[in-house]
Amino acid sequence: MKEYWKGGNMLNPLPAVMVSVKGNDGKMNIITVAWCGNACTNPPILYISVRPERYSYNMIKESNEFVVNLVNKDLTFACDYCGVKSGKDHDKFKELNLTPIESKYVKAPTIKESPVSLECRVKNIIPLGSHHMILADILGVTVDKKYMDESNRFNLEKANLISYSHGEYYTLGEYVGKFGYSIKKH
Repeated sequence: MKEYWKGGNMLNPLPAVMVSVKGNDGKMNIITVAWCGNACTNPPILYISVRPERYSYNMIKESNEFVVNLVNKDLTFACDYCGVKSGKDHDKFKELNLTPIESKYVKAPTIKESPVSLECRVKNIIPLGSHHMILADILGVTVDKKYMDESNRFNLEKANLISYSHGEYYTLGEYVGKFGYSIKKH
């Protein structure tokens, strides 16, 4: 039996990411974002949705760039903290002992402790209501070499990434199949 509800945000789980930004004044910040995802393969484009009243929103708007840093289990506390504390009042890099490192393509810093970081330049901002969707070109990707194997394959599954679902964080579960396995000849 099914129960019907009015429309709402039930697309879960989602990746929880830490978005690092740098304002034109040189101040850096980290904001946690769960409304994010891939928007296009070629060219590589992603989106994040941010409330315009958030401190980092104006930093993104004025600089037109940011870095999306994937979050693993070890970064869950920092991810949560960056979502509930404002950069207006807190130096999150310092308070959380996170290391900002220079990015290759944008002025916003990459978080060294993140297993994967995507350097982005704003393509378009679309006001939607409570959130504005920020579409961005992915200019470059930084990966932590500790997840590379002897054949130079990146093993993201070993990074212990987290997801966000209805206000709670979870690590990703067990492997259940590979894209296309349903039509593979056995």
